[in-house]
Amino acid sequence: MGGSIQGGRISRRQVTAAVIGNALEFYDFTIYAFFAREIGSAFFPGRSHFLSLILALATFGAGFILRPVGSVLIGRYADVRGRKPAMLFSFALMGAAMLGLALTPSYAQIGVAAPILVLIWRLAQGFALGGEVGPTTAFLIEASPADRRGFYASWQNTSQNLAIVAGGLVGVALASVAGAAGLQAWGWRVAFLIGALTLPLGLWLRRNLPETLHRAEAVTAHQPAHATLRGHARIIALGLSLIAAATVATYALAYMTTYARETLHMGPGIALGAQVANGGAGAVGGLVGGLLCDRFGRRALLIWPRVFLLLAIWPAFFLMTRNRDAVTLIVAVIVLAASLGMGAAAVYSALTESLRKEVRGAVFGGVYAIAVATFGGSTQVVIASLTHATGDPLSPAWYVIAFTLVGLIASLAMRETAPGRAAKG
Repeated sequence: MGGSIQGGRISRRQVTAAVIGNALEFYDFTIYAFFAREIGSAFFPGRSHFLSLILALATFGAGFILRPVGSVLIGRYADVRGRKPAMLFSFALMGAAMLGLALTPSYAQIGVAAPILVLIWRLAQGFALGGEVGPTTAFLIEASPADRRGFYASWQNTSQNLAIVAGGLVGVALASVAGAAGLQAWGWRVAFLIGALTLPLGLWLRRNLPETLHRAEAVTAHQPAHATLRGHARIIALGLSLIAAATVATYALAYMTTYARETLHMGPGIALGAQVANGGAGAVGGLVGGLLCDRFGRRALLIWPRVFLLLAIWPAFFLMTRNRDAVTLIVAVIVLAASLGMGAAAVYSALTESLRKEVRGAVFGGVYAIAVATFGGSTQVVIASLTHATGDPLSPAWYVIAFTLVGLIASLAMRETAPGRAAKG
């Protein structure tokens, strides 16, 4: 049983059902990033505070290991059986893993079993998330009107940023209510449990989605002649570069909570305020970028926001480290997040429109998962380690600049895929 799409227009409920999994992922990420110190102390007691933090961040990164596996298996299932059953399975597994993490006893209570259980939950969630993005993005593109694909695809990125806002607000509220001791003892668990409450809602919404897999769709000029990996080799390579660049910048911005506390020595309230600003600016930028890429085409919104981001990164980090105040931190984060968000819809739209429908779920999901697993899972650890090893607080800036440059080169190599403009690209 499923809903229908009337008059070629996708409803708000259907958009919510499609993007709620992505939102839950980034809520989880925000909460984990903010409470990395408390999680490290609870499950990974080490000889030093830094070692506990690194172990906690590395365990979060371990969740990315199974993303490519999940993307292939769940994505292929979506290409054969349908987008809807794949989306139901991935979301159910994701929510169960979050709930398991929230309820796992600490190292002091059950010893080495605690970090092992945490690792299992992270691997399960990584598998689910790997299979989440491909089918949901395929659904949004296939369900939306051709001239509105960019806007509807932008809700993938916007949902992530709204979840970051929600996670930041939850963190701020818990920090003010629980205090340092309360956060350590139970506050971080409450934050995860709040996220797990979306599980019943998400499953109910997704049960009523229409199926888009079997709808007729003409092969366009910018898609390969054959639905094979070899035929898609060029778009796979460009997609890996685009998503790797966006992933490093996204996870570097999400790391601003820890960066503000560990490197800039700011309080938790200011650190979470920066994360709220990150999410809010990214959400607004994403929606604006979606509207613009429907009007001006995908390539323009792939290229120009990335040029601006490339020029803004170093000054933003320089001012943050020089001034070390809340206003500079929040303004810098807003500028970077908005420019990054502006190009997100173009990435989702251009890559999905470049793939044949027969392999869209698996290939897009695989490209996304491999790039995120390789670079998203390591970004926090790399940034923390570089800053610690060199003593240079600008280390994150150089790392993000390098990957943004890679993304810009890939953007210049992309062909136009927007309906009505592809022939001119």
